[in-house]
Amino acid sequence: MEYTGLDNYQMVFHNEAFILAMKNTGCFLLVCLPALILFSFFIAVALSRTALRKIFKSFLLIPMAVPAATIAVVWRMLLNDYGQINGVLAWMGLPTVDFLGSNAAFWVLVVTYIWKNLGYTTLLWMAGMESISDALTEAARVDGANENQCLYHIVVPNLKPTLYTIVIISFLNSFKVFREAYLVAGAYPQPSIYLLQHLFNNWYTNLELDKMAAAAVIIFIILLITVMFLKRVWDGEEAQDKKKKSVKKSDTDTISRTHLFSAANVVKLFHKGK
Repeated sequence: MEYTGLDNYQMVFHNEAFILAMKNTGCFLLVCLPALILFSFFIAVALSRTALRKIFKSFLLIPMAVPAATIAVVWRMLLNDYGQINGVLAWMGLPTVDFLGSNAAFWVLVVTYIWKNLGYTTLLWMAGMESISDALTEAARVDGANENQCLYHIVVPNLKPTLYTIVIISFLNSFKVFREAYLVAGAYPQPSIYLLQHLFNNWYTNLELDKMAAAAVIIFIILLITVMFLKRVWDGEEAQDKKKKSVKKSDTDTISRTHLFSAANVVKLFHKGK
């Protein structure tokens, strides 16, 4: 055996496939996570205001129950060169699109991820909203607040724990989209959807275990830093909220003591007058 030191890491950092996979995975996360969180939040808000929300809840998890192989077959039928979508475009006299062999494949993957995880994330938002006491919103409405003001000033601030959970779960679930990408486009797909999972699959097939081990350590460190950063942000916001609550409580106590002191003075003056 020969000690290689940091040679494997240097080899990975200079590997074009690793750089491409890291870039694509990063772009995918930057596009998908904000879109999924925002879309699911607004859908949850809309459903929470309808009387049929219990019925809609039953349908939200259907995309997650559909097997990845079924999604891949449907996507191939719809999006290949002679699929239904290109057939409709040709019938309308419009140019056809190579959905799986061009940069459009990236957006196909984005839509697939959002469609599959939208219902589950919406349910998480709705669960967070239902955990908020109705007394808070009812008190705000008594003071004249409308629905949007209640949403912005009461619902959103109380959903911070739910947001933290959704970000972590969505971040981890984004790495599972490889199944759909692999079944639709194979081990060597269009470059825009060549993800880290493709890279590891191909290295494992070629028994390039030295690269796999080095890349796994690098990715583990990146994930650990990301999760710790999110936790630090969350802990910082939680500490600020506690500080604000303590300041409000101290102000309330001060006001109460002032009122008591004033009342005591009035009583004394009254007795002196007698």
